[in-house]
Amino acid sequence: MQYQFNPLDFPQGPGVYLMKDEQNRFVYVGKAKDLRSRLSSYFRSIQTQTPKTRVLLTRVSKIEYITTLSEKEALLLESSLIKKHRPRYNIVLRDDKQYVLFRLNKALPYPALELTRSAKKDKSLYFGPFTSALAARQTLKVINRLFMLRKCGHKKFRNRVRPCLQYFIKRCPGPCCLEVSPEEYGLEVRRLEMFLSGRSGELLRRLEKDMHQAALELNFEKAALIRDQVSAVRQTTQAQSVVFPGMGDMDVFVPVQVHGGLGIGILFVRQGKVLDSRNFFWPEQDFEESSIELSGVAAGLLSQFYGPDKYIPEKIVLPQKVHDPALVQLLSEYRRGKVRLIGARGESMKGLLHIARNNCLEHVREKMQTCTLSLARVFRLEQEPERIECIDVSHLFGQSTRVGVVVFVDGEPRKQDYRTYKLPGVPPGDDYQAMREFMYRRSSSSMPWPDLLLIDGGRGQLGCVCRVLQELSLEGSFALAAIAKAGTRSGSGADDQLFIPGRGNPLPVRRNSPELLFLQKIRDEAHRFALHSMHKNRRKSSVSSGLENIPGLGPKRVRALWDYFGDLHKIINATEDQLKQVPGFGPERARKTELALKKWNTINS
Repeated sequence: MQYQFNPLDFPQGPGVYLMKDEQNRFVYVGKAKDLRSRLSSYFRSIQTQTPKTRVLLTRVSKIEYITTLSEKEALLLESSLIKKHRPRYNIVLRDDKQYVLFRLNKALPYPALELTRSAKKDKSLYFGPFTSALAARQTLKVINRLFMLRKCGHKKFRNRVRPCLQYFIKRCPGPCCLEVSPEEYGLEVRRLEMFLSGRSGELLRRLEKDMHQAALELNFEKAALIRDQVSAVRQTTQAQSVVFPGMGDMDVFVPVQVHGGLGIGILFVRQGKVLDSRNFFWPEQDFEESSIELSGVAAGLLSQFYGPDKYIPEKIVLPQKVHDPALVQLLSEYRRGKVRLIGARGESMKGLLHIARNNCLEHVREKMQTCTLSLARVFRLEQEPERIECIDVSHLFGQSTRVGVVVFVDGEPRKQDYRTYKLPGVPPGDDYQAMREFMYRRSSSSMPWPDLLLIDGGRGQLGCVCRVLQELSLEGSFALAAIAKAGTRSGSGADDQLFIPGRGNPLPVRRNSPELLFLQKIRDEAHRFALHSMHKNRRKSSVSSGLENIPGLGPKRVRALWDYFGDLHKIINATEDQLKQVPGFGPERARKTELALKKWNTINS
């Protein structure tokens, strides 16, 4: 039954409206400056409604609302509710990861360039973002070769007693344990700032001036070092392509309406250079290229994409100028500075829009090709599973049994949701009991249940999980399947087999089908993760056990040593002065521990 709208049921003020269907599920969440006026716009003449609105209203059976004190609060609440409930007709940005940034903490006397995923409220400078951590690390390697700054972390820097290899190959001045002038070190920091800010020309001019000055002072060693730095900077900057000089920092967002859905293309531009890009695609989403529709898309997307810990440039470029004071206020508070939403003007910005649009169309083309994969068809489900979990039991000769869980969302691994379950009470080699213990513990977890739980095993493991779900009254809450290695038969490789509850024979899935290859990829990732976790714990526990056998070192003191040094080599080679810095270690304890560690190292070497 279609909802009967009465404008008098809604207040004239800011807030959030919640459209729900007959099963009380969220269909759409929106924010409004005036709830009555905004909702009235949905129920005007059918000729003025977009196709998306007409389909949406056929599913709405009731509308609830939450009032707020301001439009900015409504925007925050809307973003929170969308992320929590994921309504079908909202643009839900399933991308909560933090991108990699370069961080330069200028509050320290000897700062180092480091990688981080959050922009904190401190005196640090941030450069980026990089959507690829690998690309960021490769860039950091180049920077470490170019600039004479320390490379070690803060803990190592505080505890070093002699210079490391970087000092001897002339890539670090050694401020950890040598007298280095903060002014001279600060000069190198300013050079790094110019390089990362795109002011390579100014940097080269200053370096050449310093090189000539060092030569005039007959300091030929310093002049030679600067000469090599000039050459390296030149080679590095030659590979950089400036899009448009003087454009500064900006993010470019382009909605792209394509057959079958809505795409969003994003470019990260820093100092006139396209540093990186990001693309998203939502099937079955509609978009009208009007200023009103663009404003709604921008508010929903930007409020989800940015946050207080993300780097936000001063300018965000859209196809048209968007007037949304609440969104601008929210982003400005996140940035702790002015943020402008500007429409693309001039050939420069329109060229960037064109690049972002083409990148997005290519991304959508690849996504549409992968959409031919249908797990719903294979497993006879009503809709495609969005969240898939895969479990694998691992042990070492029957010992250290544990279950590894990997999570894939929309076909991509979500590594922050990976989990390992230690099962010390399970009898050696009893995979069925391990499955039972895991399911009982998983049922008490706060993590949401998946749409599909994939088991690395055969009919036996699948039946075991089904029985536990029956005992917990959770049967039918989500889809279940098992994937089993078929091994070899008659000298030829046999396909992996898929099993589902209630069917004795494996599912008829052809070899090398997209669905089987995708499930094998998930299964292999679960196997890799479980083995890695098991071996890592085995190594650490065996080392810890060895240290605990040293007279005077119990579990608490071994843990204190691990927490402070973080490395076995550093522990066994720690000096008495270093051990005094460990919490709980006095002078006498430090002296005895140093002697015991040396003795233990001699015996085990």
